[in-house]
Amino acid sequence: MPWMNEYRKRRVTAEEAVALVKSGDRLFVSGNAATPFVLLEALAARAAELERVEVTHVLLLGDDPLSRPETRDHFRHNSLFVGPADRAAVNEGRADYVPIHLHEIPRLFKSGRMPMDVALIHTTPPDEHGFMSLGVECLATMAAIASARLILAQVNDQMPRTLGDCFVHISRITRLVEVSCPLPELHRSRFTEVERRIGEHIAELVEDGATLQLGIGSIPDAVLAALKDKRDLGVHTEMVSDGIMEAIEAGIITGARKTIHPGKVVCTFAFGSRRLYEFLDNNPLFEFHPCDYTNDPFIIARNEKMVAINSAIEVDLTGQVCSDSIGTQIYSGFGGQLDFMRGAAHAPGGKPIIAMPSTARGGEVSRIVPMLRPGAGVVTTRADVHYVVTEYGIADLHGKNLRERAQALIRIAHPKFREELTRAARERRLLPMLFHLGEPAPAPSSPPPEESDPAR
Repeated sequence: MPWMNEYRKRRVTAEEAVALVKSGDRLFVSGNAATPFVLLEALAARAAELERVEVTHVLLLGDDPLSRPETRDHFRHNSLFVGPADRAAVNEGRADYVPIHLHEIPRLFKSGRMPMDVALIHTTPPDEHGFMSLGVECLATMAAIASARLILAQVNDQMPRTLGDCFVHISRITRLVEVSCPLPELHRSRFTEVERRIGEHIAELVEDGATLQLGIGSIPDAVLAALKDKRDLGVHTEMVSDGIMEAIEAGIITGARKTIHPGKVVCTFAFGSRRLYEFLDNNPLFEFHPCDYTNDPFIIARNEKMVAINSAIEVDLTGQVCSDSIGTQIYSGFGGQLDFMRGAAHAPGGKPIIAMPSTARGGEVSRIVPMLRPGAGVVTTRADVHYVVTEYGIADLHGKNLRERAQALIRIAHPKFREELTRAARERRLLPMLFHLGEPAPAPSSPPPEESDPAR
């Protein structure tokens, strides 16, 4: 194998690899379950030697060594999607956040608008042809590889070899560090009664042969559990989870009726259990693509009966959706929400859905609000919203005027907030002063469902 000599020449320790990073460099770091922790730890150990190093990434997992007290004055995060690793730093002004649609990120790198000096990536060992798979995260890594001056690879024999447009040849790698580390796993919690009811309402909107986009968390799991009687569902999504694996094993997801990539699950990253990672390994059922393909609204719209399911922190009475902040506090990012909302809206028979519990903080606050909090960011505009689902039902807002929207949203709000929301809607002149809410959405026959606590 002629590439083996090149592989041996480029194999170094983590300390030797990160020695190539210089002050003033901009780094790209692969994220999610492909976060290269060994390289990051070695880089953190060099903090005192470096200044003004910018660290660009999507979602990082776990403890971020570049944000520790002894390192944070030497590195500054420029996050394209904020998560637990950098949320505090962003909101304290020690890091930056770039609001951007996920499908636009690769173009930032390739166009030179955000040039990269170094890419820190996480791969499988090379195959017999010298190609290394990016494994469980593709996202913007291919664009970073194409753009960066130096490529430092953490080569992990426990990374599953995923298939699709997600391979880099050894000739493109500057230095590589061999490791054998288990990947981070997502520990699922059982969905609540509230989430079960949300899943059942969403299942009413899903037809046989539909193609799904699902996110992370208990609501997607509840949706998949409610789809057990559906047939020939497909998947075109950002993330693959254990729930999707289980639906494939149950015969619910076959992709047989997909209009593009029939029979394939199209995604850009995976996060779940060790069993999921083993299921993905060399499995031709899955195609991993960069996010400028998976999240391109024009590509998404080619899937007939595309159903996009996304979450929100709060929705106002006109249909504006806040998903990336709690007031002025940045919580996450744009991600692919609007990519898929718009793609599904333009797909033949498509259905874009915002799904959320009706309340947060143990039932203390309503997620359907008269107005978004001061400073809250609108991720999905009221013109883009079609369906909003809570445990109390479905509000179909598309093509509806502001009065009709307020009425529909109040009906799916938690009953204890409906009167307050009605008063607020009257004060805003969204409803006439003599408006009566009328017959509310059918209440559950069982006791009020358990509330979901965090704003997710």
